Amino acid sequence: MAEIIARDGTWAFDGSTIRITPGLHRSVPLFRQTYGEVSVPLEAVSGVVYEPERKRGRLRMRLRDGADPLLQATGGRLPDPADPYRLSVDADRSGVAEYVAQEIRHALLLDRVPQEPTAGYLLPGPPVPVSVRSSDGTVSFDGGQVRIDWSDTSDRVKRATGPRIIGLGDLVQVEWLPNSGYEDGFLRFVTPETVYSKLPPERDPYTLDLWGSVRRDLLTALVATAVTARLPHPSTRVAGARDGLGRLRAAVPAQADHHDVLLRRLRELGELHRNGVLTDEEFALTKAAVLRGFS
Repeated sequence: MAEIIARDGTWAFDGSTIRITPGLHRSVPLFRQTYGEVSVPLEAVSGVVYEPERKRGRLRMRLRDGADPLLQATGGRLPDPADPYRLSVDADRSGVAEYVAQEIRHALLLDRVPQEPTAGYLLPGPPVPVSVRSSDGTVSFDGGQVRIDWSDTSDRVKRATGPRIIGLGDLVQVEWLPNSGYEDGFLRFVTPETVYSKLPPERDPYTLDLWGSVRRDLLTALVATAVTARLPHPSTRVAGARDGLGRLRAAVPAQADHHDVLLRRLRELGELHRNGVLTDEEFALTKAAVLRGFS
């Protein structure tokens, strides 16, 4: 057993699995504490390295492409402190950190773990049901459907449409960008009908606009990961779709359907305008955004 215990957390390697446990210190981000313990099978690992620094070094683990739904959902955009595959190590523990990294590397060589992308997820992602309250509303996922309940501060268009419920079978993919504090983030649920509808996050009823507490809004990655883990793996591309869009393009409606979706969205906006939910200015701006998204 190779193990290192740090304020940031614990890594324990038994020859086949690296068990990563977040620390309890207040400096450990809320996301890592909430995500909890992660058990990484050796076959999911691409490499591990210890990066020494003057006062504190870092253990970093790289996973094979496609092995982890968390990395797939977040696209490598998790802030470093929230990354569960990164461990800060005090300088006086650098020898232990080097030993742990070396033991994992040796095991990778002995087991001849390939470096190629995986054909399926090797980590399960968060358990369901999972629910997160963000600046724009509460998003929940029970394993079969996503539900968004808007907050009082959400845009009028979103509140007027009521709770948004999306079945897992209706989803093409999930797009996630964290709120950096300087720039808003978003959590967008892409369906065949919304592929072309690039409304701004604050007005899109399929998107949570992340503009509030960075610490809190980061938890939406839990839902993004739980949904991603239950969608078809990225390796399951439609035959012949080699331009990187794969399943996304396969799910795009045909041209006639595309036209029907546009008309339906415009009718919905028209009803909101006639009922007094949208002002003339709001209607004009939202209609223009919808038309731009479908052009």
